[in-house]
Amino acid sequence: MKYDIIVIGGSAAGLVAAMTSKKIYKDKKVLVIKKLDKELVPCGIPYIFHTLGGVEKDYMGIEEKFKAMGIDLLIDEVIDGDAEKKTISTKSGKTFEYEKLIIATGSTPFRAPIPGNELENVLTIPKDHFYLETVHEKLKDAKNVVIIGGGFIGVEVADEIKKAGKNVTLIEARDYLLPASFDKDFGEIAREEIESDNVKVLLNSKVKEIAGNGKVEKVVLDGGEEIPADVVILATGYKPNVEIGKKMGLKITDLGYIETDDYMRTSVADIYAAGDCVQHKDYFTGKPSRLMLASAAVFDARIAASNLYKLRVLRTNKGSLNAYSTVIGGKAFAAAGITEAVAKQEGFDIVVGKAEVMDRHPGKFADASKIVLKLIFSKESGLLLGAQMAGGKSIGEMINIISLAIQKEVTVQDIMTMQIGTHPLLTAAPTVYPLSVAAEQAFSQM
Repeated sequence: MKYDIIVIGGSAAGLVAAMTSKKIYKDKKVLVIKKLDKELVPCGIPYIFHTLGGVEKDYMGIEEKFKAMGIDLLIDEVIDGDAEKKTISTKSGKTFEYEKLIIATGSTPFRAPIPGNELENVLTIPKDHFYLETVHEKLKDAKNVVIIGGGFIGVEVADEIKKAGKNVTLIEARDYLLPASFDKDFGEIAREEIESDNVKVLLNSKVKEIAGNGKVEKVVLDGGEEIPADVVILATGYKPNVEIGKKMGLKITDLGYIETDDYMRTSVADIYAAGDCVQHKDYFTGKPSRLMLASAAVFDARIAASNLYKLRVLRTNKGSLNAYSTVIGGKAFAAAGITEAVAKQEGFDIVVGKAEVMDRHPGKFADASKIVLKLIFSKESGLLLGAQMAGGKSIGEMINIISLAIQKEVTVQDIMTMQIGTHPLLTAAPTVYPLSVAAEQAFSQM
């Protein structure tokens, strides 16, 4: 059977690639092939363990959307392909021809090579709802849970499992939490927040082995400390799923991702790729990045789909920009751009402006919370390089404004003099608006 456009994968990148393709090329036949019958909201996965109350509460429902738009869907696994013949083959024995192919196969959890990681109840956090249902069930009977890895997934999962009444220990090899996205000062705020929720945090700690007789019983640290464990969750990162790309002869980067150009075209004609399986490059340095975000995947997918038959959308940004947000305990955290540590490592001469203000005025409103914010600027040019925030939910959208500001090359003076709208129930006071205050402090150092 022949299709005009075939998309492999049905998570964030695959969903958007298929839907954008159908919207733009209405007369084209579009097929999505994905392994799972139902897809989860990737960023919502940590919350199935308590807040959402189950795996089924996190389903995207994209299958119904495909049907409504006239997109064909096949639950199967693509296991081979021939780029010259422009065909792909599935596990069930089906073969399809394509005009254009989009690979959106995502990523899978990286199981750190720790002795004992094969024991029963040593688990990961994939996007597979069948596997996660098993994780959910095993956690119900567990008393002591150890999570290895203090990045976003580790911290979010630790916070959620603790809320379900478990004894949770979070282990991080670095000297602060969330080291890929925040500097130490904000990592310390995150630690204080999660420890206030009675999660035990061990920093500067490396795991020597996971021990047990067939089934995990404890985690042993390099220093000899033993931590009892009924369940261990490895939150040690993800690796790109590029097997079908390799089989079709696509160029794979040194870091193991599919290589694409700025229009998401791979090294083979008529094959595109998007999402976690694709090599991104850092917005500021141009160096290869391990960026894996649903927001970046969706961006990739729209670019790929738009440019399948001609270059309709010209990509004008310099690379992929890190922009994150999360909630730990009762506090929101967000970051965009590069950290102070990375800026200094790359040789930038920087100035940093900080602000601590209430996000309502006056701060006596019931939903008011303190925002802690810092902005990082190039000292020479005044360009905004990055930002980090902690506080109330308002920072979730504030960081998106910062992300756009970085992309549009906004300067310290632009932010210091920005014209804003404020309201007592919605924002900080105009006299101490956090972005303006931080920018003014940075400007005074130039």
